Amino acid sequence: MTRPVDILEQSVAYQGFFTLERYRLRHGLFSGGLSGEIVRELFRRGRVAAVLPYDPARDAVVLVEQFRIGALEAATGAWLLETVAGYAEPNEAIEAVAHREAEEEADLALQDLWRICDYYPTPGASSELVSLFCARVDAGEGGGIHGLDDEGEDIRVHVLPFDEAMDMLDNGMINSAMPIIALQWLALNRERLLDLWGNG
Repeated sequence: MTRPVDILEQSVAYQGFFTLERYRLRHGLFSGGLSGEIVRELFRRGRVAAVLPYDPARDAVVLVEQFRIGALEAATGAWLLETVAGYAEPNEAIEAVAHREAEEEADLALQDLWRICDYYPTPGASSELVSLFCARVDAGEGGGIHGLDDEGEDIRVHVLPFDEAMDMLDNGMINSAMPIIALQWLALNRERLLDLWGNG
């Protein structure tokens, strides 16, 4: 649902790995009229493609593990199990990002791509929009360490039986949004994918 937004001032508060913008604005109220003036900061982020590779023949998923600064103070450590993911370049199709990142982060070729959903992970502070996919892969050659040196990536690839991945989800070992959403979707749609993609 849309309502009016009156932007009074917009400025860049910080430019580095992220861009942080500051807004002075008023926005439409449910009761009508406009709010009082408010100030908000926004992490300016782009489009993200995230993909859960699934091998129906092995009934296995591929997850990647890497260091994440946001989890630096987590009791379980700052290395998280995640889906393959990456940011789109300007004018790059989001499906192309999924294919590119699967190759860069996991050395995998995606065979079929199923769009799960588009969502905003933290709309209270960030403009990031995630397009989440499930993809059919052959995980037989999965594993190893991958990533781009010029981006400082050090990514370990895990091929996990579906049941083991779900156990890890249940016991909190998988604790970031993308793989949680993707694995829960796969749990609901796995039989349909096995029928569609075959299970060897």
